[in-house]
Amino acid sequence: MLKIKPVTTLSVAISTALLIACAPTQQAKTNTQPVNLPVPVIATSVADVINEDVKVKNLPQSQVSVPQKIEADAPGRQGHLLKSGKAKYMAEESKVYAARAYSTGVMLQSIRAPSEPVDRENYAQFDDNSVKLVAESPVSTFSIDVDTGAYSNVRRMLNEGRMPREDAVRVEEMINYFSYNYPTPEDDTTPFRVTTEVGPSPWNKDTHLVHIGIKGFDSSHESLPPANLVFLLDVSGSMQSEKKLGLLKSSLKLLTGKLREQDRISIVVYAGATGVVLEPVKGTEKAKILTAMDSLSAGGSTNGAAGIRLAYQMAEQSFIKGGINRVLLATDGDFNVGTVNFEALKDLIEEKRKTGISLTTLGFGRGNYNDHLMEQLADAGNGNYAYIDTLNEAQKVLVDEIGSTLNTIAKDVKIQVEFNPDVVSEYRLIGYENRALNREDFNNDKIDAGEIGAGHTVTALYEVSFNDSSNKRIDPLRYGSTRSKTPRHKDEIALLRLRYKQPGGDTSKLIETPIKTASTIENINKTTEHYRFSAAVAGFGQLLRGGKHTENLDYDGVLKLARTARGKDNFGYRGEFISMVNLAKSIATTTTQASR
Repeated sequence: MLKIKPVTTLSVAISTALLIACAPTQQAKTNTQPVNLPVPVIATSVADVINEDVKVKNLPQSQVSVPQKIEADAPGRQGHLLKSGKAKYMAEESKVYAARAYSTGVMLQSIRAPSEPVDRENYAQFDDNSVKLVAESPVSTFSIDVDTGAYSNVRRMLNEGRMPREDAVRVEEMINYFSYNYPTPEDDTTPFRVTTEVGPSPWNKDTHLVHIGIKGFDSSHESLPPANLVFLLDVSGSMQSEKKLGLLKSSLKLLTGKLREQDRISIVVYAGATGVVLEPVKGTEKAKILTAMDSLSAGGSTNGAAGIRLAYQMAEQSFIKGGINRVLLATDGDFNVGTVNFEALKDLIEEKRKTGISLTTLGFGRGNYNDHLMEQLADAGNGNYAYIDTLNEAQKVLVDEIGSTLNTIAKDVKIQVEFNPDVVSEYRLIGYENRALNREDFNNDKIDAGEIGAGHTVTALYEVSFNDSSNKRIDPLRYGSTRSKTPRHKDEIALLRLRYKQPGGDTSKLIETPIKTASTIENINKTTEHYRFSAAVAGFGQLLRGGKHTENLDYDGVLKLARTARGKDNFGYRGEFISMVNLAKSIATTTTQASR
């Protein structure tokens, strides 16, 4: 008697089910109808699968289709004809396994959905500045940076419960998010004042920090020059979210509340096509401005380049000589039609800045956010970049700091530090990786650099090793040294040079400030609050980037230092920073434990 080997695997059951459903010639021979499976349900438990089995087993025999031939497991039995009784048994089993396969497939489909949204956020990759040997490379040159977008973007990621990507962390933008109590210029003949301080490094007992602070001349909002502002708003489909277009409209409404009669506002929008929503109106015509904003809705593709061209045309049309002429681009940066090449977009903005019109970029959203483009467009457009993650951030950028956001008091500001090899052995610039300039660029007025707004503070930190420090990172040269046999300027650590242009000028001016060894403070508790707080922020930023140069510094060390330097915190930004560090500590601890 021929033994029937029962079907015992899901793969055989699925093959059998497919033969039943897809073999018309065999169905014609047996004069039966295909198996009609019940309407599937989304299976979420074993009980659902069992219910499907029961439904299939109760099907009437007239609805069963059985192939006359089946391939058995053993190769020698392939092609054997099954007897009718055994075929009926096989059909019953095939129905059960087909139901299980069908129901289980639906169940698996339901649980295999992505566990998190697709992340298409774009950040420029860069490496931390390396340690330089003064004997080989005594001069460091870079462009100043007043952007703050990286800080609020990092805050957004931490508030989402995840550590930020390393390339999203630009340490100089985190440091410059905060204002520091530097001495201010006495008048606007010199647009800013330079402050320096030298003290111990909080993460390496063998190094010191050279702290450079710049404070721009401040003016009241009422005394700002008249402003010609063009709001360039992304209303493409990618902006269809309350965290994007909704927050964008609420943010610009805050700015609208600060506009004056002498200001002019126009609104340009872009999606697949571009258009003017609001022709230039006085800043006091708030009803027209707010109505135009409320009418906006999102949809379509993103032709950002066409929007940029139209916005600059509108700004040129209402150009105010001697006033503030600026385009404010608000978008997630997800350009996908028209000119989409990164370098081509930068070239477009660099060409447009020759008109005397600046560009501020305001970033919104997550998931598809293009930080790289937003930061670089602002740099190319002689403007600044901010990321708006909350309405409080919009209040900070567009209301509380409106003067520094809109009113440029110095442009093409460059810093050059020449370290004295008779005093300093090594140095490392903390941050400013994408602002580095060649040494010869410092005196070349054709080279573009950063801008300083009214009341802005700009901070830069160098970590240095003195010649008598132990545990230097770079071994000394065996065959020579550039240290002079007769030391000169032994009372100077370095010479600080700054170049800048007046907002409407083309020729730079030079400021030189020696940094004296006598200014070194050996007890960190005796340094100023702005020294300690900026060092805490720099330490935190470096930890988020992997902590390659911060020795044994941890989040507790950052917290301890920041708490001693919170000082007068009128808007609570420093208190929020302390909360961020504490949150990062918890997330990092949880992530480490989960990976074990």
